[in-house]
Amino acid sequence: MTTDRARPSVRVRWLPILFAFLVLAGGAGCESGSRSSNDFRVAVLLTGPVSDDGWNQSAWEGVLAIRDQLGAKVSKVESLDKSQFEENLRQFAAQGTRLVFAHAYEFQDATLRVAAEFPQTTFVVIAGDRAAANVGAVHFTLEQATYVLGALAARLSEAPVVGLIGGEEIPSLVPGFRGFANGARSVRPDIRVVTKYVGNWHDVTLARELAEALVAQGADFIFQNADRAGLGVFQAAAAHEGVWAFGSNKDQADVVPGAVYASAVLDVPTAYLAIARQVKDGVYRPAATSMGVAEGVVRVALAPEVSASLDRETKEFVADLEARIADGRVDVLAR
Repeated sequence: MTTDRARPSVRVRWLPILFAFLVLAGGAGCESGSRSSNDFRVAVLLTGPVSDDGWNQSAWEGVLAIRDQLGAKVSKVESLDKSQFEENLRQFAAQGTRLVFAHAYEFQDATLRVAAEFPQTTFVVIAGDRAAANVGAVHFTLEQATYVLGALAARLSEAPVVGLIGGEEIPSLVPGFRGFANGARSVRPDIRVVTKYVGNWHDVTLARELAEALVAQGADFIFQNADRAGLGVFQAAAAHEGVWAFGSNKDQADVVPGAVYASAVLDVPTAYLAIARQVKDGVYRPAATSMGVAEGVVRVALAPEVSASLDRETKEFVADLEARIADGRVDVLAR
């Protein structure tokens, strides 16, 4: 494998699937659509700033899409203080907010407690796995994209090791990291997959130090899911010829140009808009559900400078892997 950053790559194409209504089973129906559309208020609680070029920014883009397409009045809180989670949620509901997105697994317990006090408000925990009478949960199957990234990394890499860097060690990160590791080992069963955690979502310096340590171990492909802290991983990759980082949640190729090989992308606005439309129409049914390739919200995006082409054999390998994941022939989380 050449380590030149100009090496070609193949564009990963997911099957184009139209994302219409979500069919969410179970749970009692939420508030009917009897309120005026002018009273449709939507809010989002975030773990960090919407300028993170990733997880939080994608959520705010989703809320803005709801504002623009459904005429909602929108608001947000960018909260890093876990002691304020319940109060933030409570304030949204007390203001008559009809739909509140809690955009991280960390909000799940607080949301379930607060939601019982405000039955007229619908809450949706993103990356959650538990539902209640007026609480839905959505898991984005990012692992379907990270599996492809892991397989591609193992195929292209000459190193004995690839790396993973996360923000905090929380359950919602596990599937994506496991998918990446499984993808890599499906190509090279003996490849080492080293995982490190920053301990937060904002320490760029520490994230770079962790990435540098992985590079020192020989890693030339590193997948990060660390929100704002992920910038440090990109910086480390940019500092070493032949080392590449993978982005997460959004297409992050432009964050540090020349450092990001590809991204595992979530189309969060599409998901947010579909949920909000159901809530506004009074047909949303809270449940714990998943959205991925089949719903058109998960895909792989290669950076422009590496998207021209790979050799035919690698192109065919990627295309076949895509097809098998799309139709369920590959269980990306199976050990």
